[in-house]
Amino acid sequence: MRAVVQRVSSASVEVDGQVVGQIGPGLLVLLGVHREDTEQDAAYMADKIAGLRLFADAEGKMNLSVADVGGSVLMVSQFTLYGDVRRGKRPSFTEAAVPEVAVPLYESVCRRIAAMGIPVERGVFGAMMRVSLVNEGPVTVQLDSTKLY
Repeated sequence: MRAVVQRVSSASVEVDGQVVGQIGPGLLVLLGVHREDTEQDAAYMADKIAGLRLFADAEGKMNLSVADVGGSVLMVSQFTLYGDVRRGKRPSFTEAAVPEVAVPLYESVCRRIAAMGIPVERGVFGAMMRVSLVNEGPVTVQLDSTKLY
């Protein structure tokens, strides 16, 4: 799995002009699922996202997690994180999981984070979405579960 995690003061996602997910302070997560990902990858991603210390403490150091600050997570599926453009100009998405694999793993990450007491809002898997955000900092980090192995 790959994720782009952004610290935000607010974020929302719209589908067909309707807001389907919205948060105040917290994390916007763009999550891509690889065709070989498993529940182990989902568990790693959920733990890592929930535990990232991207928020400032009283001394201004990034020492606090989204749970520590009472924030939320907006999770948006993004298969294009597995776009391969090494050859040619048009991305190949052969490494991205098919929906039958990706949806349960995406939902697993969301459920695992929510089980830690962190509110989770979602986009709509496979839909054309319009994502809006106010990035705080800006703070943006990348995660990749294959870096475990």
